[in-house]
Amino acid sequence: MSDTVWIGIARASRLRQRRRAPMHEMKIVNEVTPTDPAQLAGFAEPGPDGPIYMVNLLKFKEHAEYEDGRETDLTGAAAYGLYGAGVVPLVVEHGGRLVFSGVVSWLMLGQADDLWDQVAVVEYPNRAALVAMSMSTAYAEIAPHRTAGLAGQLNIETTGLFVPA
Repeated sequence: MSDTVWIGIARASRLRQRRRAPMHEMKIVNEVTPTDPAQLAGFAEPGPDGPIYMVNLLKFKEHAEYEDGRETDLTGAAAYGLYGAGVVPLVVEHGGRLVFSGVVSWLMLGQADDLWDQVAVVEYPNRAALVAMSMSTAYAEIAPHRTAGLAGQLNIETTGLFVPA
């Protein structure tokens, strides 16, 4: 075989090896409230300029469990639904909007031991608006439904690279 053919075979072999490179594994911990002091401190910082988009990956309890011990027949999803019905007007009141909410139906790419139940994307004018909403009396009144319904969630703050009109 010519040197050109061997070089081509070597390049193809390197490409195949790159494609078979080990996957990057991420440790994921669902939480209902932040437990990492750095996350708590970061929440109080100004954040990026302009709007933020909070990606919420939601996992519900089978049955709602209220911290005050009240009896309920609600599922976790139903309790969270009460929270959702109350929080959307608060988001709007603080200059934000619900961009998307949907049920997780299938994991197309990647691997997970379990899937989240729902995904929601909420736009806020800035992090300060999110903090102000979260600290309001109205939010405190509906928050028990959130904690009763959630087994855990990931809240991922993002900024827009491309936002359709």
